[in-house]
Amino acid sequence: MKRPKPQPGLPSRQQILDFIANSEEPAGKREIARAFGLKGQEKIQLKALLKDMAEEGLIDGNRSAFHRMGGVPKVTVLRVVGTDDGEAVAVPDNWQPEDAVPPPRLRLIEQRKQQALRVGDRVLARTEETATGWIAHPMKKLPARTEQVMGVVEIDGAGKGWLAPVDKRERHSQPIADLGGAEAGQLVLAEPAGKSPRAGVKVTDVLGDPLAPKAFSLIAIHKHGIPYGFTPEAIDEAQRAAKLPLSKDHREDLRHLPIVAIDPSDARDHDDAIWAEPDGEGGFRAVVAIADVSFYVRPGGALDRAARERGNSVYFPDRVVPMLPEVLSADVCSLRSGEDRAAMACHMTIAANGKVTDWRFTRALVRIDEVIAYEEAQRRIDAGDAAPHLVNLWEAWRALERARNDRDPLELELPERRVKLDDAGRITEIALRERLDAHRVVEDFMIAANVAAAKALESKVAPIVYRIHEPPNREKLMSLKDYLATFERKFTLGQVITPGLFNRMLKDVADEAEKALIMEAVLRSQTQAYYGPRNAGHFGLALGSYAHFTSPIRRYADLLVHRALVDGFGLEQPEPRVDVPARSGLADRDRNDLSRISDAISAAERRAMEAERETIDRYVAAWLSARVGEVFECRVTGVQKFGLFATIISLGGDGLVPVSTLGDERFHYDERAKVLVGESGQTRFAMGDRLRLRLAEANPLTGALKFEPEDHVGASIEPRGRPLQMPLKKRGQHLVGKRGRPANIRHQGRGKKR
Repeated sequence: MKRPKPQPGLPSRQQILDFIANSEEPAGKREIARAFGLKGQEKIQLKALLKDMAEEGLIDGNRSAFHRMGGVPKVTVLRVVGTDDGEAVAVPDNWQPEDAVPPPRLRLIEQRKQQALRVGDRVLARTEETATGWIAHPMKKLPARTEQVMGVVEIDGAGKGWLAPVDKRERHSQPIADLGGAEAGQLVLAEPAGKSPRAGVKVTDVLGDPLAPKAFSLIAIHKHGIPYGFTPEAIDEAQRAAKLPLSKDHREDLRHLPIVAIDPSDARDHDDAIWAEPDGEGGFRAVVAIADVSFYVRPGGALDRAARERGNSVYFPDRVVPMLPEVLSADVCSLRSGEDRAAMACHMTIAANGKVTDWRFTRALVRIDEVIAYEEAQRRIDAGDAAPHLVNLWEAWRALERARNDRDPLELELPERRVKLDDAGRITEIALRERLDAHRVVEDFMIAANVAAAKALESKVAPIVYRIHEPPNREKLMSLKDYLATFERKFTLGQVITPGLFNRMLKDVADEAEKALIMEAVLRSQTQAYYGPRNAGHFGLALGSYAHFTSPIRRYADLLVHRALVDGFGLEQPEPRVDVPARSGLADRDRNDLSRISDAISAAERRAMEAERETIDRYVAAWLSARVGEVFECRVTGVQKFGLFATIISLGGDGLVPVSTLGDERFHYDERAKVLVGESGQTRFAMGDRLRLRLAEANPLTGALKFEPEDHVGASIEPRGRPLQMPLKKRGQHLVGKRGRPANIRHQGRGKKR
């Protein structure tokens, strides 16, 4: 790096930030002083300046290595926490920024000669911030640091204890040097007993029965470091906030409207409700009422810090880890029927063609007419006995649906698994959630309100946390092009890439099995959605401006949007008489640096989705553990040289079919076509194949399933009649979930999850 030419006097803050950002070596106080030619008294002044910059939130680190606040040092120690599309992902090993913001995630660019990295490994690495995120180049692997691991105690025939992993990516048990009173079969926390891996681990905490109710979610909470429980200060502030008086003198009174909340039957909270009626001109007037969380959760307090740290609520089959204490999330903020509630109201005018032509935002007082389950709302509409206000909602939705069809957003069939438990926490059923028009009604109203919030803030030139889903990058489109070529289908990279292009591609595929394959390929080509202050549009929804406004009980991003609306539209109310922070608009720190908090809540979202998905996998494995040996109809969802990944069509349970079980012959892996071909040329396995597979193993602790072909040869349900160089075409059903799919698609078309 070319050093700046020394100038007399101290450098400016910006000059220091530029030097730190561009330095190819750790930039500490000594390096900064040398770069700017500082001597004597100037070095003392530099020390004070660097301290001020750290207190102002501009930089972080210590005198030997500074970096931009919210960033990562040029050379630092990283800890591997998982994988993404086959690449290791790491976080800074010692991350202690202000407000407990989740650490940035870095993709590790490993060299072939380097030893493969596993979850928990620590490395010294050079880091780099690119347009698509942080990457790191490992320099050397470091010794393991003492930290807790979770596992289940096993005792072998010789009486020796072993710690069995609860992570499916970990295949090896560790010897236990000190059981600490733990018994065989118990779920425990342990830490290394010495510097060498051979020293084993020692048990520090006994958590109990790993197969007991709520144990699966407990495993995910510990593994992903999800904040659980609130400080006494946060609880105390929440209880004071819950007593804030609701005065109709300072709110628009909408209690006369028959507003309804349509939610899942097992919803833990109700943060949105809708109403619509014809406007007499072919269109509709509509109100989307959202819980006014910003009225209760003010920036700067202990309650706000707890919500920032969490980023979002995390939903498991047996429990919810809420973003806010229960007195708010499940009571005062939840839009219960028949009770007065504080709401942020989005008033919309919907034209006959479904276009939203006008909107305004107010703080309102609402009284929900009814909370209805999706299934019940659909039943009433189908039976023709729905109340007029429910019929009006459906008619208004038909208009919104026309606008949605004109917009042509990405349409992918992605059913969601649902785990039902009894009162004792035992599994009673696992099935795929049925997709109803009632879901689409709520979804399209929520999308319309989210767009209105983004555009309303844009009209005020106000700070916005956008929900961003960028178009696929060229590298992923090249991979898609190569894959489609194996179907003799052309995909031109020079054309404008739109969601409708993918939709038309799928509509042109008549064969259901081939459509499932192409749908999977399109899904894998998509980027991951994230939050950010600079608008890049929402590709999947085919929208130019999009923000999350409709779920502030469970998403901090929505709370930030509410606060921006309070500021932008002058909705601040008189200072409350209860002892809570006074302002309900944006804090200055968020207004001045939305990038930092946006990165943090994006990381928290990914953490929550991984934890939720892994917990569902564990429940599915537990459900299937009593059915080992049964044969299921499955679809191949992935092909690798070591075997197949397959999904049970009726349940969505994912598992591995090792190549060793596919027959006596050797198999060749065609990476371009993603197929395994037997050396005889007669046996072939490709993504989308439907197979009858026998469940060989089901491990509830890790969520891992293992299959083998019913006949140990691997014959599919239908004979293959196509040339070997082409993927197979067979009848099939829509793709269900696949491990490792891009997380942004699963809920991006929904205004709400639960």
